[in-house]
Amino acid sequence: MAALLSILRDGSFLTRERIRLWTGAILLGFAAGIAALWITAHGLNDYRGRPLGTDFSDVYAAGTLALAGAPEAAFDPQKQFRQEQKLFGDGTLFYGWHYPPFFLIVAAALAHLPYLPALLLWQISTLAIYLGAMRMLLRRGPVPAIASDRIWLLGALAFPAVFVNLIHGHNGFMTAALIATALAMLDTRPILSGILFGLLAYKPQFGLMIPLVLAVTARWKCFGAAAATVAALTLAVTALFGEGIWPAFLSSTHFTREVVLEQGGTGFHKIQSVFAWARMWGGPVAIAYAAQAIVTLCVAAALAWLWRSGASAGSKGAALCIAVLLATPYSLDYDMMVLAPAIALLAADGIARGFRPYERTALAALWFMPIVAREFAGITHVPLGVPAMLAVFALALRRGLVPACPQSVPAPA
Repeated sequence: MAALLSILRDGSFLTRERIRLWTGAILLGFAAGIAALWITAHGLNDYRGRPLGTDFSDVYAAGTLALAGAPEAAFDPQKQFRQEQKLFGDGTLFYGWHYPPFFLIVAAALAHLPYLPALLLWQISTLAIYLGAMRMLLRRGPVPAIASDRIWLLGALAFPAVFVNLIHGHNGFMTAALIATALAMLDTRPILSGILFGLLAYKPQFGLMIPLVLAVTARWKCFGAAAATVAALTLAVTALFGEGIWPAFLSSTHFTREVVLEQGGTGFHKIQSVFAWARMWGGPVAIAYAAQAIVTLCVAAALAWLWRSGASAGSKGAALCIAVLLATPYSLDYDMMVLAPAIALLAADGIARGFRPYERTALAALWFMPIVAREFAGITHVPLGVPAMLAVFALALRRGLVPACPQSVPAPA
């Protein structure tokens, strides 16, 4: 037992060779799974009758409605469902459109293509953007040489959230890329960083912690650029789709809140939040919201302190990425792509300044989490995602509390 604790404490099991073998094996497994999904597909649907790239189907359906001159219909669950059945067959399950009108611009653009080319274009292009953003983030970090080492690419590609996003056709790659690039440019190009933060408006549930950090650190150029970007997007969407798009969106939030979130229409085991944790364990809606509010306030206070402290940029950026997920009641396992820049930042910081006890083990656990969190919670009703994120968030805070730790574990070459 003592030997096991010692290994977990210093993370000595994470050798370079093992990282290569594990990530290589995971990538082969991902490739085999995706190939099997496509080989066994029938037309636009997989072997179970689901649209290929399941959650991309609602994006494409919404885009076709917008091109047909009925953008408001995407925000009506019944009309959206009929459009999905028209495209993918009567046996298609409902995949809800829960985005604000901003994302309708992307959906309409992709809907000019047939479904499968649109899906492939979306997946390949956003995956490439994500990898480019991660490389930029590492190049501007404390150890720029990491970006020239291919092992980071293995870690970024084999990150299990990548597979979750690929099979769902989701937008996690774009979300992670925007946050990673904005953080990389925050101090050198604040206006461009703010624009990138503003483009995240298509995921409004992630928009609480970012303006807080910009405000408490007086990054007003970045803050203003983000606000101006959201205003410009609002004007563009209104010009493209008409003023009626906003009442339709506001009306749709009632369905999203009550059916999808509070009643667990998506499945509480899929949602990686304190709110879903409380609901999965039978807590009333009011108690779940109270628990989420307490955690959100605590995370916000800790994040504000960290960003005003003398902690490293890596610790601050990683904590912000994790806080973005912890602060919202609605965050699914494919949204855990946002953890990729957090893990990269803490890993680079550890290589530069030494890893503290249990940090390498905690980062490895968080890296694996997207592939196990949903299924484990579904089978056992025991959530793993939120505790893992809270643990690594606490480790990032510890780096701020103890900037130079004599007990740091040296990183391997």
